[in-house]
Amino acid sequence: MERGSMETTGHAATEPVWTGLPPRLLRMRRLLLVVWLGLLTIALGLVLGLLAGPVWAAFALLPLALMIWGWHMLGRNWRSWRYAERADDLLISRGVLWHEETVVPYGRMQLVEVTSGPVERHFGLASVQLHTAAAATDARIPGLDPAEAERLRDRLTELGEARSAGL
Repeated sequence: MERGSMETTGHAATEPVWTGLPPRLLRMRRLLLVVWLGLLTIALGLVLGLLAGPVWAAFALLPLALMIWGWHMLGRNWRSWRYAERADDLLISRGVLWHEETVVPYGRMQLVEVTSGPVERHFGLASVQLHTAAAATDARIPGLDPAEAERLRDRLTELGEARSAGL
Protein backbone atom coordinates (compact mmCIF):
# COMPACT_ATOMS: atom_id res chain seq x y z
CA MET A 1 0.00 0.00 0.00
CA GLU A 2 2.83 2.39 0.83
CA ARG A 3 4.59 1.50 -2.42
CA GLY A 4 1.53 2.49 -4.46
CA SER A 5 1.37 5.92 -2.83
CA MET A 6 5.07 6.47 -3.62
CA GLU A 7 4.48 5.66 -7.28
CA THR A 8 1.56 8.08 -7.40
CA THR A 9 3.62 10.79 -5.73
CA GLY A 10 6.53 10.22 -8.10
CA HIS A 11 4.22 10.38 -11.10
CA ALA A 12 2.56 13.59 -9.89
CA ALA A 13 5.96 15.28 -9.55
CA THR A 14 6.61 14.86 -13.29
CA GLU A 15 3.26 16.38 -14.30
CA PRO A 16 3.44 20.03 -15.41
CA VAL A 17 1.68 22.67 -13.33
CA TRP A 18 -0.95 24.12 -15.66
CA THR A 19 -2.15 27.73 -15.49
CA GLY A 20 -5.49 28.72 -17.00
CA LEU A 21 -6.54 32.03 -18.49
CA PRO A 22 -8.24 34.72 -16.38
CA PRO A 23 -12.07 34.97 -16.40
CA ARG A 24 -11.83 38.54 -17.76
CA LEU A 25 -10.92 37.08 -21.17
CA LEU A 26 -14.15 35.08 -21.23
CA ARG A 27 -16.17 38.15 -20.18
CA MET A 28 -14.55 40.23 -22.94
CA ARG A 29 -15.22 37.64 -25.64
CA ARG A 30 -18.81 37.11 -24.53
CA LEU A 31 -19.46 40.85 -24.46
CA LEU A 32 -18.11 41.19 -28.01
CA LEU A 33 -20.31 38.27 -29.10
CA VAL A 34 -23.44 39.86 -27.61
CA VAL A 35 -22.68 43.31 -29.03
CA TRP A 36 -21.97 42.17 -32.59
CA LEU A 37 -24.65 39.51 -32.90
CA GLY A 38 -27.14 41.69 -31.00
CA LEU A 39 -26.60 44.52 -33.49
CA LEU A 40 -26.88 42.05 -36.38
CA THR A 41 -30.15 40.67 -34.97
CA ILE A 42 -31.67 44.16 -34.66
CA ALA A 43 -30.45 45.31 -38.10
CA LEU A 44 -31.61 42.14 -39.83
CA GLY A 45 -35.00 42.30 -38.10
CA LEU A 46 -35.51 45.93 -39.16
CA VAL A 47 -34.41 45.39 -42.76
CA LEU A 48 -36.42 42.22 -43.25
CA GLY A 49 -39.44 43.70 -41.45
CA LEU A 50 -39.47 46.83 -43.62
CA LEU A 51 -38.62 45.22 -46.95
CA ALA A 52 -40.24 41.79 -46.78
CA GLY A 53 -42.80 41.96 -44.00
CA PRO A 54 -43.08 40.86 -40.38
CA VAL A 55 -43.09 37.13 -41.16
CA TRP A 56 -39.66 37.38 -42.77
CA ALA A 57 -38.39 39.40 -39.82
CA ALA A 58 -38.48 36.17 -37.81
CA PHE A 59 -35.30 35.17 -39.65
CA ALA A 60 -33.56 37.77 -37.50
CA LEU A 61 -33.75 35.19 -34.71
CA LEU A 62 -31.02 33.15 -36.44
CA PRO A 63 -28.20 35.42 -35.18
CA LEU A 64 -29.83 35.23 -31.76
CA ALA A 65 -29.62 31.41 -31.86
CA LEU A 66 -26.01 31.72 -33.00
CA MET A 67 -25.35 34.01 -30.02
CA ILE A 68 -26.69 31.41 -27.57
CA TRP A 69 -24.58 28.66 -29.16
CA GLY A 70 -21.53 30.96 -29.28
CA TRP A 71 -21.92 31.84 -25.58
CA HIS A 72 -21.61 28.17 -24.68
CA MET A 73 -18.74 27.52 -27.12
CA LEU A 74 -16.74 30.50 -25.88
CA GLY A 75 -16.92 29.08 -22.36
CA ARG A 76 -15.69 25.66 -23.53
CA ASN A 77 -12.88 27.25 -25.56
CA TRP A 78 -11.79 29.46 -22.66
CA ARG A 79 -11.62 26.45 -20.31
CA SER A 80 -9.47 24.55 -22.82
CA TRP A 81 -6.65 27.15 -22.87
CA ARG A 82 -3.78 26.61 -20.41
CA TYR A 83 -0.01 26.80 -20.27
CA ALA A 84 2.77 25.28 -18.18
CA GLU A 85 6.38 26.33 -17.64
CA ARG A 86 8.73 23.35 -17.46
CA ALA A 87 12.49 23.16 -17.00
CA ASP A 88 13.34 23.16 -20.72
CA ASP A 89 10.20 24.29 -22.52
CA LEU A 90 6.82 25.98 -22.38
CA LEU A 91 3.65 23.95 -23.01
CA ILE A 92 0.52 25.56 -24.44
CA SER A 93 -2.65 23.49 -24.59
CA ARG A 94 -5.87 24.58 -26.28
CA GLY A 95 -8.86 23.41 -28.25
CA VAL A 96 -12.10 21.59 -27.65
CA LEU A 97 -12.87 19.69 -30.82
CA TRP A 98 -9.32 19.75 -32.19
CA HIS A 99 -7.02 19.67 -29.18
CA GLU A 100 -3.58 21.18 -29.78
CA GLU A 101 -0.60 21.05 -27.48
CA THR A 102 2.38 23.17 -28.46
CA VAL A 103 5.82 22.63 -26.96
CA VAL A 104 8.15 25.61 -27.32
CA PRO A 105 11.76 24.87 -26.25
CA TYR A 106 13.30 27.87 -24.49
CA GLY A 107 16.46 27.64 -26.61
CA ARG A 108 14.44 28.06 -29.83
CA MET A 109 12.75 31.32 -28.79
CA GLN A 110 13.94 34.35 -30.71
CA LEU A 111 11.42 36.98 -29.63
CA VAL A 112 8.77 37.25 -26.93
CA GLU A 113 6.23 40.07 -27.34
CA VAL A 114 3.50 41.39 -25.06
CA THR A 115 0.64 43.01 -26.97
CA SER A 116 -2.62 44.58 -25.88
CA GLY A 117 -5.23 46.12 -28.17
CA PRO A 118 -7.73 48.78 -27.06
CA VAL A 119 -10.44 46.28 -26.08
CA GLU A 120 -7.93 44.09 -24.24
CA ARG A 121 -6.57 47.13 -22.38
CA HIS A 122 -10.11 48.10 -21.35
CA PHE A 123 -10.53 44.66 -19.77
CA GLY A 124 -7.02 44.68 -18.26
CA LEU A 125 -5.65 41.95 -20.53
CA ALA A 126 -2.52 41.35 -22.60
CA SER A 127 -1.28 38.58 -24.91
CA VAL A 128 2.14 36.95 -25.09
CA GLN A 129 3.39 36.10 -28.57
CA LEU A 130 6.35 33.71 -28.89
CA HIS A 131 8.43 33.73 -32.07
CA THR A 132 10.80 30.84 -32.70
CA ALA A 133 13.35 29.87 -35.34
CA ALA A 134 10.66 27.85 -37.14
CA ALA A 135 7.57 29.89 -38.00
CA ALA A 136 5.37 26.80 -37.63
CA THR A 137 6.09 26.66 -33.90
CA ASP A 138 5.22 30.28 -33.12
CA ALA A 139 2.77 30.32 -30.23
CA ARG A 140 0.46 32.77 -28.48
CA ILE A 141 -1.11 32.95 -25.03
CA PRO A 142 -4.09 35.36 -25.10
CA GLY A 143 -5.86 37.22 -22.35
CA LEU A 144 -3.32 37.28 -19.53
CA ASP A 145 -3.16 39.79 -16.72
CA PRO A 146 -0.60 42.43 -17.92
CA ALA A 147 1.66 41.82 -14.90
CA GLU A 148 1.64 38.06 -15.59
CA ALA A 149 2.29 38.68 -19.30
CA GLU A 150 5.32 40.84 -18.48
CA ARG A 151 6.60 38.32 -15.91
CA LEU A 152 6.23 35.52 -18.43
CA ARG A 153 7.95 37.58 -21.15
CA ASP A 154 10.89 38.38 -18.86
CA ARG A 155 11.21 34.77 -17.65
CA LEU A 156 10.97 33.28 -21.14
CA THR A 157 13.48 35.79 -22.51
CA GLU A 158 15.90 35.01 -19.68
CA LEU A 159 15.52 31.25 -20.12
CA GLY A 160 15.78 31.56 -23.91
CA GLU A 161 19.02 33.51 -23.68
CA ALA A 162 20.48 31.04 -21.19
CA ARG A 163 19.52 28.01 -23.34
CA SER A 164 20.73 29.52 -26.61
CA ALA A 165 24.04 30.43 -24.98
CA GLY A 166 24.40 26.79 -23.91
CA LEU A 167 24.37 27.48 -20.20
